[in-house]
Amino acid sequence: MAAIDPAAWRRAALVLIVTAALFGTAATAGAQEAPDAMVKRVAQDVLATIRSDPAIQAGNEARIRDVLEAKLLPNFDFARMAALAMGKNWRGATPEQQKRITDEFRALLVRTYSSALNQHRNETIDYRPLRMNAGDTEVIVRTLVQRASGAPIQIDYGMEKKADTWKCYDVVVAGVSLVTNYRDEFNEQIKGGGVDGLIKTLADRNRGVAAK
Repeated sequence: MAAIDPAAWRRAALVLIVTAALFGTAATAGAQEAPDAMVKRVAQDVLATIRSDPAIQAGNEARIRDVLEAKLLPNFDFARMAALAMGKNWRGATPEQQKRITDEFRALLVRTYSSALNQHRNETIDYRPLRMNAGDTEVIVRTLVQRASGAPIQIDYGMEKKADTWKCYDVVVAGVSLVTNYRDEFNEQIKGGGVDGLIKTLADRNRGVAAK
């Protein structure tokens, strides 16, 4: 499995929140607005809010999770993310197992990002030109996160248009996909204990993180 630097994912957390907050707001501005235009229009306002929130500044994880719940989760397609992470094993899972995996995968990502938001609030985002043709329902929004120290980090978002809104189904940090990064691990868990074994492993991990 390709290795992801945990620090890189922590740096991605702020960008994820900004992007998701933007999607939620942009729905009222018109569904025809391009995804990169959405991000560009709203990101600075959202960043200012995050930087000035006293609870977030104090490291209040409950407040950070509230932000995730309100701004991030409704705008990500967790079922598709879980399916991509499982690969061919997704088709062999029952509908109930698919729901359980989706729920646990969602919880895993929330726990991963909720502890990192406050650490990277001063980074800035550059937006790459969007390659999109009329009628496209899937696009990649490319961004470059400029850090106070160290090289910039490229973070790309795989997005799909569903009805009148865009949803993110993958995040690629420095060339490494979030969903495919989990695939080898999930396949190994399924080989050893079946789909139910994977569900148990994810549930145990989420309980362990939540207990900290």
